[in-house]
Amino acid sequence: MKNLNIMKLYEEALRGDLRALSKVITFVEFPGESDPETYSSIMRDLMSRSGKAHVIGVTGSPGVGKSTLISKLISFFRKNNERVAVITVDPTSPFSRGSFMGNRIRMQQHTQDPGVFIRSTATRGVSGGLGVSVPLLIEAFDGLGFDRIIIESVGVGQIDTDISRVSHTLINVFIPGAGDDIQALKAGIMEIGDIFVVNKSDKPEAEATYKQLYEILNLENIESRSGWKPTLYKVSAIMGQGLEDLISGIETHRKYLIESGKFREIIYQRRAYSLKIISKYVLERYFDEFFEKNSKEIMEHVIRGERDPYTSSLIIIRRFLGSVY
Repeated sequence: MKNLNIMKLYEEALRGDLRALSKVITFVEFPGESDPETYSSIMRDLMSRSGKAHVIGVTGSPGVGKSTLISKLISFFRKNNERVAVITVDPTSPFSRGSFMGNRIRMQQHTQDPGVFIRSTATRGVSGGLGVSVPLLIEAFDGLGFDRIIIESVGVGQIDTDISRVSHTLINVFIPGAGDDIQALKAGIMEIGDIFVVNKSDKPEAEATYKQLYEILNLENIESRSGWKPTLYKVSAIMGQGLEDLISGIETHRKYLIESGKFREIIYQRRAYSLKIISKYVLERYFDEFFEKNSKEIMEHVIRGERDPYTSSLIIIRRFLGSVY
């Protein structure tokens, strides 16, 4: 039977009630804690309404100023009376399973704005720089009528590229003096950006970093996954410099996606990705529970050296599959 309380809150959220919206977002983020029938009903309705929001991913190494830049982008979008949702992703501790949601602190000026909703979420141990709930939150915010959805990924390394699977426009942020880092990232993070930004451009090393990025993008003939030739901008988010050019670049890319049909294609790709990552997460969760309860005998054999780990793992997996079917 459907949970009538959350259904009522959902109807209120669709009408714009912020308290109800917050509760619905929490409901969407933790599907395992809800009854499946209610969750399925709400998500189906949200997905039937979604597909209009422009999803902007912002990625880059720790300390490049992603949060400050996002705060400035929010201000620009709000001037046009657009509703903005922000999803900030923080890493989960492998020991405590906790997460410090520090990015949200740097966007405090927008927390009292009813047209802005900022949600912090954790990776929950999922690799790739995103959390398992991010695709679900995107569908929810989109279905609830937000015009722009901005995702701030964790501080990334060379393989943390999953943000490209859920974003329409991906902004890759660098800072002056990152020359060696740029070279190291060429085979990974450099290949997924639509727009590249040298932030903190008021610093003296900014021009050299800009030129190096420009040369890499042109000499390597890099194209984004949508066939777009990446663009490059110098900004100082904290000083408010270069932001209008960047906003213009974001709009140009959005129009390109719509006119080329890529906007809708990226939504399909995002949903396919969400099915895969959530399936893996659910499978690992059930397997971990099964392993804890059913591996003690085999574990003792492995510890004593009586069985090798590989052969033992096959036995556990066969037992797990048998319990599922």
